[in-house]
Amino acid sequence: MDSAGILKLQHIAQELRRDIVRMIGAAGSGHPGGSLSAADLVSALYFHALVFDPKNPDWSGRDYFFLSKGHVCPVQYAAMARAGFFPREELLTLRRMGSRLQGHPDMRKLPGIEVSAGSLGQGLSVSVGVAAGLRMDGLPNKVYCLLGDGELDEGQVWEAAMSAAHYNLSNLCALVDRNGLQIDGPTGEVMELEPLADKWRAFGWRVIELDGHDLGQIVNALDEFKSFSGNQPTVLIARTVKGKGVSFMENKADWHGKAPGAEEVRRALAELGCPS
Repeated sequence: MDSAGILKLQHIAQELRRDIVRMIGAAGSGHPGGSLSAADLVSALYFHALVFDPKNPDWSGRDYFFLSKGHVCPVQYAAMARAGFFPREELLTLRRMGSRLQGHPDMRKLPGIEVSAGSLGQGLSVSVGVAAGLRMDGLPNKVYCLLGDGELDEGQVWEAAMSAAHYNLSNLCALVDRNGLQIDGPTGEVMELEPLADKWRAFGWRVIELDGHDLGQIVNALDEFKSFSGNQPTVLIARTVKGKGVSFMENKADWHGKAPGAEEVRRALAELGCPS
């Protein structure tokens, strides 16, 4: 991708962050920290890597995206609205009674959501099943799964990782949002993950480590996955900053699941280049 394309993705990621702040502020609840840290990854996925048709979400030729850390659905909703799955005005209905935009994604309510998520540790298992099914049917579709790093404390993640390598699922790409914080504090204090890359390699995965806020690196890594001709699943370990883009949220575990008040929304949007 040329520099103009990268700049466009950067602009989209910033727009996603603004929508995240607006949505969670309007709802009075939600998870801003991990939504903001994943905005660049989700921008590159929805507006570069993923193959889909927003007017036909169940199209058989689509790629599959599973948001395993379902609590950061504001970033996915923001991307889906921008991509044309539903009107952007609907974003402000987040978490309201009867809204299609639930606090965790619900496949029964919103077309384009592949699986209801919220119970951490399950998304990679679902992704492995879909990737295996596509492989059995001889189909070229790709499968992507976004995980949180705190989520890697769940044993089911590693069972799924072992299965993916065993079945040579080279059509599967996991992305780890490695922001170093989870609800209870730093991941290294709650449950040490390092050496994380070596763990994935030991489970048979091809590992790409990158800066999760550098769109050039993200795009190159996704392109490398799509062109890979080997037989291993791929994991992108993306180093990110929780609360990225909003100074008073950055690297603060307190903002894992706390909504900004009206003045904090104003401050956050100003820092994100939007006066209101």
